[in-house]
Amino acid sequence: MVDFHQLKAELRELLRYVPDHVSPATFWSRSLLWLLFLVWGLRLMWMDYRTGGVGESFLHGPLLVFHEAGHVLFRLFGEFMTVLGGTLAQLLMPMIMAMALLMRNRDTFAAAIGLWFFGVSVLDVAPYVYDALRPQLILLGGHTGEEGGHDWIYLLSEVGLREHSQTLGWLIHKAGALVMLAALGWSGWILLQLRSRITANQVA
Repeated sequence: MVDFHQLKAELRELLRYVPDHVSPATFWSRSLLWLLFLVWGLRLMWMDYRTGGVGESFLHGPLLVFHEAGHVLFRLFGEFMTVLGGTLAQLLMPMIMAMALLMRNRDTFAAAIGLWFFGVSVLDVAPYVYDALRPQLILLGGHTGEEGGHDWIYLLSEVGLREHSQTLGWLIHKAGALVMLAALGWSGWILLQLRSRITANQVA
C-alpha cells in the first residue's frame, strides 16, 4: 500500500534540498541570474496577451519549434490530438527539463528556473486562446486564423467553448504569471538557504 504521508515528506525534502557546501561564486552567480529572471519575467507578464503578448519576445521562437514538433509527434492519435499536440509539446518540454534537473541532479534552483520557463510557455498559449473568438494574430503562414490554421479556433469549437475563448485566454495568462511568480519565490527561497550555507562554512 502506498504511504502518501511518506511520499509527501520525501517530495517536500526534495523540493527544499540545498547542498551542504556552497561556494561564494555559485551563490552570487545564481543571485544575478535570479535578478535577470525576475526583471525578464515581470516584463513578459506585463505584455498585453490580447495583442500577442509573449509572442513578441525572444522565447517565442524556441517554444514555436517545440510547438510545431508536437503536431508531428501526436499525429498518430487523431486530428484533435494532432492539433492539441503543439500546445502539449511546448508545455511538456520545460516541465520535463525541470523534473530532470530535480530528480537526477537534485538541483532545486535550476529546477525552479525550469518551472519559470513552463510559466512562460503557459503565457505564450494565452494570446492564441484569446484570439480564437475574433482572430487578429498573424500566424506562422502569414495570415490570421480566419483564413485557417488556428489551433485554438478548432480546439475550442470542437469542445463548444469558442465563445468563452477570451475568458479562457485571460485565465491562462494569469495562471502562467502565477507559475512564474511561484518559480521565482521557490528559487529565491533556495538562494536564501544557499546564503546561510556560505555563512556557516565561513564561520567554520
